[in-house]
Amino acid sequence: MEVRGLTVRFGGKTVLENYSLSLPDEGVTFLTGPSGAGKTTLLRAMAGLLEPEAGTVELPGRPVLLFQEDRLFPRRTVLGQVEAVLPKGQKSRAGEYLALVELEEAHHKLPGALSGGMARRAALARALAVEGEVYLLDEPFAGVDEARAGRIIARLRAMGKPVLLTGHDRALAALCDRAVEL
Repeated sequence: MEVRGLTVRFGGKTVLENYSLSLPDEGVTFLTGPSGAGKTTLLRAMAGLLEPEAGTVELPGRPVLLFQEDRLFPRRTVLGQVEAVLPKGQKSRAGEYLALVELEEAHHKLPGALSGGMARRAALARALAVEGEVYLLDEPFAGVDEARAGRIIARLRAMGKPVLLTGHDRALAALCDRAVEL
């Protein structure tokens, strides 16, 4: 994964200027930095949702972005969140994604009945079910305890795809293969 000379501005405010980053095509990378440093902007540019003023992004395949907001469907259960993005004939695989994020017991719950960490994991399960070649995860472990985050990170690593995740909890850095400060 390569980001070269990325510049992103919003009006007169420069968020990223001539930013470059080189990451391996596998493993889990933790991207951290203070609020407002440009982590979300970088992920959105890498996913193709933001047109940079300058620079290029090269990814080894189709990216999937987990937004910083959960964006759960209000009238679908946790299981239904994942089933909604799976192709017909593969809906039975939804349980695999719930197991990956340790939400099997909550499969029947609606978003309003979930804690913040559970909602975050439901959104993560849904994003993983899209099955991209690169995962760009914006604060996937907000509200999730460190032990559980560590187990989920190990499962993400085992998928054999590159994962770039953001966060503020520096303890997560030790659970990932590498850490980058923005």
